[in-house]
Amino acid sequence: MQEQSRQEQIQTLAAEVMRLAYDSVTVRFRFFDSALSRIRLEWVPGLGGAGLLQGQDILRMDPAWLLKSYMEAAAFPVRLLLHSLLHLIFLHPFQYEKLHGREWDLACDIAVENIILDLTQETSPLPSDSEKRNALRRLSQNTSAVTADALYREFQANHFTDFTCRQLETLFSLDSHEGWHGLKENEKPRELTVSEEDWKKITRRIRADLKSFSQNKSGAESFEKNMDTALQERYDYREILKNFMVSGEEIGINDEEFDYVYYAYGLSAYGNMPLVEPLEYKENKKVREFVITIDTSASCRGETVREFVRKTWQILKDSESFFQKINVHIIQCDAQIRSDIRLTSQDEFDEFIKHGEIRGFGSTDFRPVFAYVDELIERGAFENLAGLIYFTDGYGIYPEQMPAYDVIFAFLHEDNNRLPVPPWAVRVILDEDVGGNIS
Repeated sequence: MQEQSRQEQIQTLAAEVMRLAYDSVTVRFRFFDSALSRIRLEWVPGLGGAGLLQGQDILRMDPAWLLKSYMEAAAFPVRLLLHSLLHLIFLHPFQYEKLHGREWDLACDIAVENIILDLTQETSPLPSDSEKRNALRRLSQNTSAVTADALYREFQANHFTDFTCRQLETLFSLDSHEGWHGLKENEKPRELTVSEEDWKKITRRIRADLKSFSQNKSGAESFEKNMDTALQERYDYREILKNFMVSGEEIGINDEEFDYVYYAYGLSAYGNMPLVEPLEYKENKKVREFVITIDTSASCRGETVREFVRKTWQILKDSESFFQKINVHIIQCDAQIRSDIRLTSQDEFDEFIKHGEIRGFGSTDFRPVFAYVDELIERGAFENLAGLIYFTDGYGIYPEQMPAYDVIFAFLHEDNNRLPVPPWAVRVILDEDVGGNIS
C-alpha cells in the first residue's frame, strides 16, 4: 500500500512538472498551440525514459525518470516536450520504416535539437548545449542544410564509425524512438486520433504562423527549411519510371485472348486437332528505348553517377520492364557532349559500370543533350524513344522548347538556389535508395 501511495505521489509530481512545461512552451511559442494541444501524456512507471508511439499523439513517460532528469536540469521537461513535438511537426516517425533505423534516429534528433537551440537560446539551457553547438558547427560544414534528410544522407555517404555515432547519440538524444518501429509482439493497436495527414495540416499552419510570431530570423529560416522538407510529396522512383513504359509486341502465348474451351474441345472431338491456336504474340507495356544522361560537371562525381545508373537499370530490369531487345543510350555531357554509349544487353551494361570513364567536369548546359537526341531520332537511332532521365546538380541552362519525349531531371538533394525545371519536365529529388520526392 505504501509503495502504491509513493508511486501515486511521484506521478502527481511528474504531472505537475509537465503541466508547467506545457505552460512555458505555450506562452513562449504561440505558433505551437495547435500542435501542443494534440499531445497526450501516458505515464508508464519503470519505462526508464520517454518516447512517442509510432505516428501517434501519445508521449509515454516514466514519472520517476522525469523527476530525476528535472532535478539534474530544471529546463529538461521543456526541452523534452519541444524535442518530441518537433519530431511530429517534421513528420519524422512517419518515415521511419523506409530508412535505416539508427542513422535516421540520429539525424532526426540532431535536426530537432538544432532548432531548439535556435528557439530557446539561453532561456532553457541544458549543460550539454555548448558541446551540441560545437558538434552542429562541424556537421553543418558537410550538409546542405541541418535537416533530418540532409543529415541522413551525410551519415549514409560517410559511414560514421560506431564510436562517433554513440558520441552523437549521447549528446543529442532525449527520447526513445522505439515506439516509431511499430507494434511489439502481442501489442494491440491503438486508435490513431491524429493521423499523418492531420500532422501535415498542423505543420502547414505552423509554417504560416511562424513569420508572425518569430523574432529570431535565423532560427525561423532553419525551422521553415525543416518544415518544407517534411511537407515535400514523396514518391518511389520506381513508380516514376513508369513514364518510360511503351507498348510493343513480344513473341509468346497471349493467354488473355486465347479461348481454352474451344482448344480443349477440338483436342477431344477431332483426334488431338485443336479448333483454335493460341496467338503467338502479345502486347506489353515495357521499356524498349530510353536515354540516361549524366551531368559530368564538377559537382557530379564518378561513383555517385555509377550508383545512380546501376540502380536505374536494376529497377527497370527487376520490374520486367525490358523487352528482349533493348536500346539504351548513356550520354555524358557538361557544356558539350562528352560520350554516347549504346547498350543492348546486360553484359554491355556490366562492362560500362566496371570500366566506363566519367568525362568532362566543366560547366553545365542541358541544351546540347536535347539537340543531340533530336539528331539521333532524325537519323533513325530510335524507333520509339520512351524518354530521357537527366541526372544533374541542376545548375545549367534548360532548353526553351518541349521535346517529343518524356523528361525527368533527377537531383541528389533539394537546393532552393537552382532554377526551376521547365513545366514540361518532371523534377525528382532522389533519396539514397533511389526512392524519390517529386514536385
